[in-house]
Amino acid sequence: MSAWKSAGISYLQYANICARALRNTLKDELKAPAQARNQNGLKFAKWEKGVASEQKFVAQAKAQQ
Repeated sequence: MSAWKSAGISYLQYANICARALRNTLKDELKAPAQARNQNGLKFAKWEKGVASEQKFVAQAKAQQ
């Protein structure tokens, strides 16, 4: 059995933990750009008849605000 399954977490949670651990081990000059890429934004577009409407931000990443 996989370590993440036996720990009772999803693969996505496992991948996020690994990514956070890797970013924390980077040297300072590489850590800041890596931390900036960690920001996520959420967009929403309503689809009707196979065509998407304009995309709107539901939650913007801190770097985009």
